[in-house]
Amino acid sequence: MATTYLTTQDFKDKIFNYETDKDWKYAGALPAIVDFYADWCGPCKMVAPILEELSADYDGRLLVYKVDTDKEAELSAVFGIQSIPTLLFIDIEGNPSLQAGALPKHVLKKIIEEELFIVKEREEEEQGEEEAED
Repeated sequence: MATTYLTTQDFKDKIFNYETDKDWKYAGALPAIVDFYADWCGPCKMVAPILEELSADYDGRLLVYKVDTDKEAELSAVFGIQSIPTLLFIDIEGNPSLQAGALPKHVLKKIIEEELFIVKEREEEEQGEEEAED
């Protein structure tokens, strides 16, 4: 699955509706990365194909979204996006974290494996240990 472009309304529907909810509550079921970018941004252009690859590599386990900061200024302002690319990481439990800068693929893979998936893997390990004890 390729990366999905989000409008502000899409973000409210699929990620978090900041107009109706005061506290963060992720609307998705899978971990996600939201790339805040602009077409004119050189580092953004370097990250884009990496995110496409990761979207394919983790198809069915990770969602990768893109938000054009020029077209979605309101959404960018809500998150205080001041430099691009900025990536919003949302782990399996729906917890958000922002990271500015063009991260290389190996760093993104490490974040995905060690931070976005970690809770699910820990639960699966515990479940496997319980089944082994039975």
